[in-house]
Amino acid sequence: KMATLLNVAGLSVAFAAFMVIMMQVDYDRMFDKCHPDHAEIFRMEFINKEGRQANISRPLAESLFASSPHIVAGGLANANPLLGQIFFTVEVNGDKRSYKEKIMPVTPGYMDVFTFDFVEGTKEALKNPGHAVIPLSLSRKLFGDGSSVGKLLLGRDRTLTVGAVYRDFPANTSVGNIIYRAIPEDENKNKWGDFHYYVYIRIDDAANISLISENFKKNFERTPETADHGITLNNPDNDIHFTPLIDLHYIAGVAYDIIPKAGRETLPVLFAIAIVILVIAGINFTNFSTALTPMRIKSINTQKVMGAEVSMIRWSLIGEAVLISLFAYILALLWVDLFAHSPLSVLVDAELSFMAHPLITGSTALIAVATGTLAGLYPAFYMTSFPPVLALKGSFGLSSQGRRLRNTLMGFQFMASFALIIGAGFMYLQNHYMKHAALGYEKDELIVTNISDKIQKSTDAFAARMREFSGIEAVTYSMMLLSSADQYGDLGRGYKGKNVTYQVIPVDYSFLDVMGIPVSEGRNFRIEDTHTEYGVYIFNETARDRFELEVGTTISRSEIVGIMPDIKFASFRTEVVPMAFYLTGTRKWADSHQYAYVKVKGGSDMRAAMEHVRATLAEFDPEYPFNV
Repeated sequence: KMATLLNVAGLSVAFAAFMVIMMQVDYDRMFDKCHPDHAEIFRMEFINKEGRQANISRPLAESLFASSPHIVAGGLANANPLLGQIFFTVEVNGDKRSYKEKIMPVTPGYMDVFTFDFVEGTKEALKNPGHAVIPLSLSRKLFGDGSSVGKLLLGRDRTLTVGAVYRDFPANTSVGNIIYRAIPEDENKNKWGDFHYYVYIRIDDAANISLISENFKKNFERTPETADHGITLNNPDNDIHFTPLIDLHYIAGVAYDIIPKAGRETLPVLFAIAIVILVIAGINFTNFSTALTPMRIKSINTQKVMGAEVSMIRWSLIGEAVLISLFAYILALLWVDLFAHSPLSVLVDAELSFMAHPLITGSTALIAVATGTLAGLYPAFYMTSFPPVLALKGSFGLSSQGRRLRNTLMGFQFMASFALIIGAGFMYLQNHYMKHAALGYEKDELIVTNISDKIQKSTDAFAARMREFSGIEAVTYSMMLLSSADQYGDLGRGYKGKNVTYQVIPVDYSFLDVMGIPVSEGRNFRIEDTHTEYGVYIFNETARDRFELEVGTTISRSEIVGIMPDIKFASFRTEVVPMAFYLTGTRKWADSHQYAYVKVKGGSDMRAAMEHVRATLAEFDPEYPFNV
């Protein structure tokens, strides 16, 4: 019984691991292939001396759209992460409910590039000012099973009318199941230096992409304005590139790229790991079954003496192994379902649903049958090979060939297990590095929360209320959350006769002090800087070295007051790129701060501080869904 339990436990875990790994492999392998015209869809990228970047200026994109009859459709999506969420309320049967959902401004052509399956309304809804297009899942979440078209999303700064509802895309696509609203027709229409958009085109034939690219560069109208913003398209350091949609998931090294990434080379590695896990489980099954020989041999030989045919005994033993394997498979389905509903599921990007992966689910059932058959063959033939006389003497040792087979299986099992342990060790080291690597700023004793527009209008009162708790040392603000994304808002500006592009994070004047970020050259922000007209910058050393920046000079009339060491401001998936903290002046081109950083004194009760933060947030804005 113990051997059977061990067999079932080992096989069920192996089958579950195999299914989870293969679901992830399938997720990555089929990324963006849900679109019928995926082979004809490309993303436009700009190349400069710093490399490739995914964001493009609007006039450059619209010049491309009009350049060739081979371009069937072209669309833009706003790359500004500050526009990525909307807080709104809906009213259903007199009951008001508040929500915060992802949103992306796009041009109507975006829905001509990608195939949206509309349940209500049409893509034409996006051409109506103030209208939005929402996914079916959100429609049901907000309004139930009834019609959503014409319903209002009541935001604090804008109200949107639901104009259409589309069927949700699979999880493995670049197109999110989010709210879409229209980019205003005149937004950045003639601003060649504002690289704020992702640009996609759908063409008539993928083979024509080279022709489209060469024709566009050849006929591109170069003007003093385009030259001022570093757009000439006449040399390898100033060029455009088109990446096929189905390759976006795998490419790296493209600045401002927000597409989820996977290594193409990791897919065969994951597949090999899944197979090795199955093989190890099969070897365990075979060894356990063979080890039962002394306990089962007398029963088997008794059946022989009673007239049972050897072939029937063998088939029954193989059938028993298959049944054990199938029972383990059924348990594996349970393990996968439990894993899918556990916190550990965040480790996997794929949807852990059997309905979403019928081929993998069915194939694993066949593998279970094959595993039981193969693992049961040798024990079945071995157990029935003893003559009754030998069985009565009680000698059941393996033959020399049997010992060689067992040693071979155990040797392979040891090497495979050792390789998996080494791989797990490297993963642990990588995870340990990510948790303990120096970021360049203080991350301990820190509470971070998003803030609402009501708090944004009274930051001084909010900070004062926070400091009433004795354990809170300071409060500062930022427009974006450090290390939470691969890229942030970027700017293209002129500096000493050349165009420079950098990522920028608007912050409060106290931000660097509270976060423990030193200034290596120049000075820190001062409260007086908020009274300047155009605000001030503090750049990182990468930007200084790449653009030859000097403290005291200006970029677009904003003074550079300091240089700081490079910090890990984005995720670990990206390298350090030119960036700056920006303190706005009286001419605020940036919106209000979106996040508050609460510094807790060392040795204070962190849990009590968290409760005070939550209570204060609720006091200032009871309706808003804060994430502390």
